[in-house]
Amino acid sequence: MATVVLGAQFGDEGKGKLVDILSHQFQIIARSAGGHNAGHTIVVDGTTYDFHILPSGLINPRSTNLIGSACVVSVPQFFYELEQLEKHGLNTKDRIFISDRAHALFELHSLVDGLEEVELGGKAVGTTKKGIGPCYQTKHGRSGVRIGEIFDKELMDHKLRTMAAAYKKRYGDILKYDVEAEIKRYDEWRPRLAEYVVDQVPLVQSAEESNTPMLIEGANALLLDIDWGTYPMVTSSNTGIGGVFTGLGISPFKLKEVIGVVKAYQTRVGGGPFPTEQINEIGEKLQTVGREVGVTTGRKRRCGWLDLVLLKYSAAINHYTSFNLTKLDILDDFEELKICTAYKINGQTLPSFPATIDQLSKVEPVYETMPGWKTETTGVKTYGELPEAARNYIERVEQFCGVRVKWIGTGPARDAMITR
Repeated sequence: MATVVLGAQFGDEGKGKLVDILSHQFQIIARSAGGHNAGHTIVVDGTTYDFHILPSGLINPRSTNLIGSACVVSVPQFFYELEQLEKHGLNTKDRIFISDRAHALFELHSLVDGLEEVELGGKAVGTTKKGIGPCYQTKHGRSGVRIGEIFDKELMDHKLRTMAAAYKKRYGDILKYDVEAEIKRYDEWRPRLAEYVVDQVPLVQSAEESNTPMLIEGANALLLDIDWGTYPMVTSSNTGIGGVFTGLGISPFKLKEVIGVVKAYQTRVGGGPFPTEQINEIGEKLQTVGREVGVTTGRKRRCGWLDLVLLKYSAAINHYTSFNLTKLDILDDFEELKICTAYKINGQTLPSFPATIDQLSKVEPVYETMPGWKTETTGVKTYGELPEAARNYIERVEQFCGVRVKWIGTGPARDAMITR
């Protein structure tokens, strides 16, 4: 049976920590979509681990980990992250595999990503410039290179040269890229890469037939989904529940839980509308106290109040069976808190979450004000021990969205998590 952990807002909700806590119950842990633009930070026994392309379930030494077919994989980043884990004494041998149907993300894609952002000017998406978008473009344009094709040198070299020539026609001399140098690097990596690449279909099929517990780790979040997010200020993959099925080929009838990870306030990296953003001392306090800096980019995150309109929309698309509310402790020192419960445009309440960023950028959030609790929640072990105002805040989220909050994060450490 499969349990899925998905981001419910704009990403950076703290999914990695829950995956780490749950991973010890699962034999297989899989990433279904995305690339190394995602970043998960996990703190275990005082050691901080940063994951980007690797599933953060690798922390569990008994798990088998899979990077699924709908992912895009930077081979040098993959090797770099493995080396970092090995430096921390984590043995990953025979525990991490890449689907042969995933796509190779080349240096060419990263260079083009930067050029595309420059072209967009003031309307730039604010990508990580890791090459994710261009890699998915070549995938959907049917000119990309699958991981399995790397092992046919003649085919890969031809496809990469063709791809490079096409981009050279578009960008001319401003594209500083040496295709032959990249081909040489892959000649060196090819033998080493071979031990990690598998056909994921029999692996997943076998797990389902034997009812092997499987944990699926989402990247990014629903509001960055290419179909359901704040398009075009989104990532280039399906980050919601749909991407789990297309990325891993698992049976929808084998799902046990879909857990939405929700930050107790809200953040966003990059461009795009953010109705509850606080560009004031509230936003600054959330950013500072919450240490809101991107794991992948080092950029400060934009911060604001919790948006329940957005969260209810997210729940409608992803069908969460429960929530993990994270970083409750960041709100410990606020006299009062606001939560958005409706959107208005020109005085009219919107019936649903808007589909266009033009409309979303015009909404006026309607807030409910709730009292803060002004006491430390880090170290609290049970739900009943939380301050009454904190419980009221959590229960308002449950009541509005119709989803139970099962886990409450109260600090960065692994044990700073209340389970109800």
